[in-house]
Amino acid sequence: MAIKILVTNDDGIHAEGIQLLSRVLFEDGRYRIMIVAPDHERSAVGHAITMHRPLRVEQVNFLHNPALKGWSVNGTPSDCVKLAVEALLEEKPDLVISGINRGSNLGTDVLYSGTVSAAVEGVILGLPAVAISLTGGKESSDFIRAAEFIRDLIPPLMDAGLPGGTLLNINVPPGGNSIRGARATRLGTRRYRNSFDRRTDPRGLTYYWLAGELVEEEEEANSDVRAVGEGYISVTPIHFNLTNEAMIPDLEKLIARVSRR
Repeated sequence: MAIKILVTNDDGIHAEGIQLLSRVLFEDGRYRIMIVAPDHERSAVGHAITMHRPLRVEQVNFLHNPALKGWSVNGTPSDCVKLAVEALLEEKPDLVISGINRGSNLGTDVLYSGTVSAAVEGVILGLPAVAISLTGGKESSDFIRAAEFIRDLIPPLMDAGLPGGTLLNINVPPGGNSIRGARATRLGTRRYRNSFDRRTDPRGLTYYWLAGELVEEEEEANSDVRAVGEGYISVTPIHFNLTNEAMIPDLEKLIARVSRR
């Protein structure tokens, strides 16, 4: 029986990454593809959802493969997954794949990422999910190499399963045959030296344009940042429970002191 896959992204439904990923998975024959993605780029929106305006949906046909169909949504990546699972699709998908993003989603950048947030939404809805990004390549062959990695990962992943509340965040370096393999990794650190370019608009009003310069730091050997830098595909398990469990006992003591006053 074909594995039903919901494909989404944050680069928009017409982006090369989602188009090539969908084609590679469809042509494999083991997967049934359903595509629901933003109607335009929605990068770095995090886990935002739309509450104060209606969501509009339009069916999209794909010229490279008329057998594929999808829906574009005038909302965020998280909107797309929520709307797909709860309203658009006739059947619940077996897996959510978000990507292939143009550009990395490494380390703490996942907190801003629309790509990763779409996968998180899948997990919230009780579905296994994967986010995949191409860290630096711009050639179609780089996207296809990333898509082929996902294609081959799906069967063993579905057999093994993922722990509840957990998704896989995958980053693929460019280079095709020069990729050295894949590593299981943990999130590294991505810090930016934020700089705001102060400008004046034609009406004389001040506005600011955010830019960020990446601060190079020494990374742990098992971080996703270091793995990609050394030419490996990084595969990082992420869960969205942000609770610092180790602090609970000390926090209970602190609260008890306040309560006795």
